[in-house]
Amino acid sequence: HIKRQYSFLPGMFSFQIMAMCTMIRNIGIMAHIDAGKTTTTERMLYYSGYIRALGDVDDGDTVTDFMAQERERGITIQSAAVTFDWKSHRINLIDTPGHVDFTLEVERALRVLDGAVAVFDASAGVEAQTLTVWRQAEKHHVPCICFLNKMDNLGFSIQSIRDKLKANPVLLQTPIGSGKNFTGVVDLITNQKLIWKQKSVGDDGRAYEVKPLNELDDAAVLQEAKGARSALIEQVADLDDEFAELLLNDFIENLDAVPSIKLQAAVRRVTLARKGVPVLLGSSLKNKGVQPLLDAITAYLPAPNERHHDLVQWYKDDLCALAFKVLHDKQRGPLVFLRIYSGTLKAQTAVHNINRNSIERMSRLLVPFADQHVEIPSMPAGNIALTVGLKQTVTGDTIVLSKASAAAAARRAQNKADTGKKRGEHASVILSGVEVPDPVFFCTIEPPTMAKQADLENALNCLQREDPSLKVRVDPDSGQTVLCGMGELHIEIIHDRIRREYGIETHLGPLQVAYRETIVQHVSTTDTLDRTIGEKRHVVTVELSVRPAADAGGSCQVEFEEQTVELSPEMKEAVENGVHSSYLQGPLLGYPLQDVSTLIQSVHVESGTSLAMVSACVSRCMLKALKLAGGQVLEPVMSLEVTVGEDYLGSVLGDLAQRRGTVRDIQSRHDNKVLLATVPLAEMMGYSTILRTLTSGNATFSLELDSYEAMNLQDQNTLLKRMSGLL
Repeated sequence: HIKRQYSFLPGMFSFQIMAMCTMIRNIGIMAHIDAGKTTTTERMLYYSGYIRALGDVDDGDTVTDFMAQERERGITIQSAAVTFDWKSHRINLIDTPGHVDFTLEVERALRVLDGAVAVFDASAGVEAQTLTVWRQAEKHHVPCICFLNKMDNLGFSIQSIRDKLKANPVLLQTPIGSGKNFTGVVDLITNQKLIWKQKSVGDDGRAYEVKPLNELDDAAVLQEAKGARSALIEQVADLDDEFAELLLNDFIENLDAVPSIKLQAAVRRVTLARKGVPVLLGSSLKNKGVQPLLDAITAYLPAPNERHHDLVQWYKDDLCALAFKVLHDKQRGPLVFLRIYSGTLKAQTAVHNINRNSIERMSRLLVPFADQHVEIPSMPAGNIALTVGLKQTVTGDTIVLSKASAAAAARRAQNKADTGKKRGEHASVILSGVEVPDPVFFCTIEPPTMAKQADLENALNCLQREDPSLKVRVDPDSGQTVLCGMGELHIEIIHDRIRREYGIETHLGPLQVAYRETIVQHVSTTDTLDRTIGEKRHVVTVELSVRPAADAGGSCQVEFEEQTVELSPEMKEAVENGVHSSYLQGPLLGYPLQDVSTLIQSVHVESGTSLAMVSACVSRCMLKALKLAGGQVLEPVMSLEVTVGEDYLGSVLGDLAQRRGTVRDIQSRHDNKVLLATVPLAEMMGYSTILRTLTSGNATFSLELDSYEAMNLQDQNTLLKRMSGLL
């Protein structure tokens, strides 16, 4: 463990609760791997005064990459929260991973954040994982700022944002120099030059010059800045009616006279409305451009009270918070991260978990600072807090003051509702949780001895609670424990954590792809269950049909015909349970089903029949229908992006052809080629090692799940034979 000096540690820490929501910013840093997220975060902490020395990813001593695996590999594996102040604003920042295997970390961070900074490698523009995290931000309607790091090739980066992200980049700065000669920026809002004059190699970039732009400056810089500012004013006027009206009334003859404060206010409105994305420039590793980025975060990204969460209004001033992350501490037990939406969170108080319908006592309340925490007595709405003592709470749970406050909120929501439908008491006052993607890889895991089995189960339970994308199940035939994860690296990290953190030397079986199945025909069938248990007779007759549903978007559906409307809600739920249990195992190899639609045509139940028997009959009828409908194996197909020197392009293409890959495009990026392809995940085992060998280490690649596609008959038969052999 590398010791760091923090300005806030005991005896030196003067933490003040930020009571005014308007002065708080909850933001995330997101990007493709190696774009510079963690380096940018480290500079933010340094310039804000919360650390005394700059850490480096390559040296393994950054604040937010504190896991041993992160320090060794130089990548971010789990999101880390830090809290610091910048010019009278409190910034709660979460540094997120850029690797596709840890996409859930980005998802659950964006679920609770109010704004985000998307970091780009300016020489590469929009990359594969950039697209993924951008879609996640859009799903949660999070306003964003773009930071073009490693400043180079401005035009290419702006165009890639426009073309690939379908976003509207609003350029707020122009560069002074490029690449190694990048020395600063021109602020188009204020018409000022910001220059970083590095006097020595170890210059930390804290001091920089701010000068007004004038006619004596370099002609090329001056001309570019003037043109860019005029374009900025016109672009903002097109996006904001209030600013357009101001121009027409007061500045139609002289756009240069527009006050910077008015232009900044208009850019803020455009950002909050998500009509445009402010773009700033810099080089975090060279300590340039980070302070203006911090200024932009406070100026353009929303405060908590500017983000409208309709559900929270029903709680008024009572506590309402969402658990979005759990960590395990050997001394303190589970640590739960909460985003507080309303009310005040206080230490040493009991809270109600709506999802678990349980009351838990919170013993301590902490402010998160990566792996260091500071204890506080209370925390108001708008903040992110770390709690000790919530032993049952998991990711996605809603935490409120009490059962009574939840019931009161439900009544307010019911009274306001336009429809007169009767709803469950808490149904409309639970915050939406976090969507967890389905795993794509699995393998068996075994302890060194049976004496360690209980310890392994405890370790897996703790890790599952921390990481909902990790699934653990027991194979019903072999009795083996099976790990299901998001990728090779994900499972490798879990395996390493079990060894380091829990002291168990486990053995992993061969890695296998998590296929899916669907059906190929439309089939109708009926089934009757007639069973006597004790003195009770249970009789159910079910008629249903199944059909392929390519328009289901990867899910499975259940529908009821009109004649089944007389079924009670409890009976419908029992029927749905029977259908959904059948979706878990397909007719060929037992993989989960997708793109299947089931129509319940009729359900006849004799009095005295239990709901469990109804579910059992539906499940049996579904099994019969799925076998008659015929199965089709679907395999995960990945989007692959390889950046490689032209000399090695032929070798990479030849290798892809052997992996059943399909080349979509080959683009030029400076002296390299960017190969875009789709390739089955099953063919990508160990690809990083093969690519390193083929290119002598002169290539990088990224993978992202593209879709599940039907295997051809030959490959499917090969898989069936192989799986039969394994069984």
